[in-house]
Amino acid sequence: MSESPRIRITDHPDNWPAVPLESWKDTYATLHMWTQIVGKVRLALTPRVNHWWNVPLYVCPRGLTTSAMHYAERVIELRFDFLNHQLVLETNDGQVKTLPLFPRSVADFYQAFLEMLRSASVEVKIWKMPVEIPNPIPFDQDRIHASYDPEAVRRFWKVLVSVDRVFHEFRSRFIGKCSPVHFFWGSFDHAVTRFCGRPAPERPGADAITREAYSHEVSSVGFWPGGGDIQGATFYSYMAPEPEAFRGCRVRPDAAFYHQQLSEFLLMYDDVRTAPSPSGALLDFCQSTYEAGARLANWDRQALERPPESSTTTTRRVTGA
Repeated sequence: MSESPRIRITDHPDNWPAVPLESWKDTYATLHMWTQIVGKVRLALTPRVNHWWNVPLYVCPRGLTTSAMHYAERVIELRFDFLNHQLVLETNDGQVKTLPLFPRSVADFYQAFLEMLRSASVEVKIWKMPVEIPNPIPFDQDRIHASYDPEAVRRFWKVLVSVDRVFHEFRSRFIGKCSPVHFFWGSFDHAVTRFCGRPAPERPGADAITREAYSHEVSSVGFWPGGGDIQGATFYSYMAPEPEAFRGCRVRPDAAFYHQQLSEFLLMYDDVRTAPSPSGALLDFCQSTYEAGARLANWDRQALERPPESSTTTTRRVTGA
């Protein structure tokens, strides 16, 4: 039986473009705020789900979407379209509203966004303060962040699509409780998280958001554009709580390393995209860091994991080899 074209293209170089942080950091900072504005609408309209799984956005064929949200008797969706560079509002009564994405301040975007919602008879109150960033500026006052490079955003989205595919493959190997593959607009990262089922020890001094996110033992992997001391896009993997000796484990590929300050294993995106098989390298990172942590934390892997397939079958499906 011939292989599907949708699988064979995963490792094409065009699907793993360069996204140097320095080249788009201003656009990144602006887009981060825009996604927070849209994401807070999802937070306001959806029932609270364990570990805040009602909050994130999702990769879609044209960008990032809230997915369907119920509003009174209607259903609405907000979608960042990174091909036509517009924010789209669609409703189940046939309305389609668009907001073009171009260099404009967060304050201007925020005002135009609210006007677009009102034009479709959608009234939602959101907290105007950004979260999970240093020195936040209320959305309606932020005239500092005002950059938008369409080509840089398109490249970033292409990376998200490729990462999303590998994360879904990794997720499929686990039959225990597992998060969706989702994009957290607060931290601007794409992630998937596995659970063993055991409650985690309480974190003294943790806020309500952190207590809910880490109420149970987890193994999490994700992708982040970088920032602070991490001067480039990177993949991360961590266990919470972290088992003793985890940081000293040997993981794959060889370019992966443990970051002492973050308490996470990191693998720089450039090391993945330049590998002979980027998706294979990323899948190795996901699998090896999970196995190291699950073994040390005594997770019941036989009950939690799907029986392993042959390496040939897995490699063929993920990389198209």
